[in-house]
Amino acid sequence: MKIRSFKLSDLNLVKELLQVALSEECYEHTMGPFARQLSWDSELIMVAEQGEEIIGLLIGTIDRNFGCYYRIAVHPDMRGKGIGKALVAAMEKRFQQRNVSGIMIAGDEHNEAVMPLYAALGYDESKILRTYEKLSIVAANA
Repeated sequence: MKIRSFKLSDLNLVKELLQVALSEECYEHTMGPFARQLSWDSELIMVAEQGEEIIGLLIGTIDRNFGCYYRIAVHPDMRGKGIGKALVAAMEKRFQQRNVSGIMIAGDEHNEAVMPLYAALGYDESKILRTYEKLSIVAANA
């Protein structure tokens, strides 16, 4: 498995991954912020690839000098194999290189299922940005 920044040539594979890994509603809520982050800073979108397949994705953003994990998706057949942890570790390094003031997790209803992953990595309740604190990449959807 290799973790790297998103490339435009990944777009179709990423869309396919998001469609199988997220609920239909979550997919719809994710595509707009994904496109905005892609246009602002594609280096904050990390993919996990295995062979020719994209098996995981983490969309990050920087908002008010805080790094934020917006959405993580791992192919259902590949869950529990450390892909999410590897994506978070890679994004954490990217945020540190950008000298952010801190790192937060988007706390919308679609991220509830992955909160145990973040908790296992040391992110507690104080690191969750609740939905009333809209990120720039999400604000246009509000």
